[in-house]
Amino acid sequence: MKSSIGWMALGALIAGCTSMAPTGPSAVATLEPTMGNTARGTVTFTQKGDKVVMRADVTGLTPGGHGFHVHEKGDCSSGDGMSTGGHFNPRGKPHAAHTTVERHAGDLPMLVADAGGNASMVVELDVMTVGAGDADIVGRGLIVHKDPDDYKTQPTGNSGARVACAVIRRS
Repeated sequence: MKSSIGWMALGALIAGCTSMAPTGPSAVATLEPTMGNTARGTVTFTQKGDKVVMRADVTGLTPGGHGFHVHEKGDCSSGDGMSTGGHFNPRGKPHAAHTTVERHAGDLPMLVADAGGNASMVVELDVMTVGAGDADIVGRGLIVHKDPDDYKTQPTGNSGARVACAVIRRS
């Protein structure tokens, strides 16, 4: 009897944890290095109500901050990431930090790499969607930049060269 109660409690705990996980439409971006760079990684985006949960794991970076943005075009063919165009900005807002209400839909938190060149983050974002509406990021480009984002310089944040590129694809 005691063991069946234990198993029922474990099942309830697992069910509770599962219900906290994002369950809406999702997308994935597999970052590949641009010419002469080593940055690569995986970023997932999952719709959770009116927010998008982003999980990023990137390696091969120089230690410190790196601008990180969703770009207009899902095209990494140029080798330097420039074929992705500018920041994704469907509502014509200024470039700013991801915590600012008036900003590009593509403005993401800065990636910060440790001494080994690894960066990870999990964050909830607004002003973007996965799979619907004018702020849908599916089919867009995802770029990691060489330098930190100053969140002031228009329209890019003065983040420098593009060191990794991906296309955001529905998963």
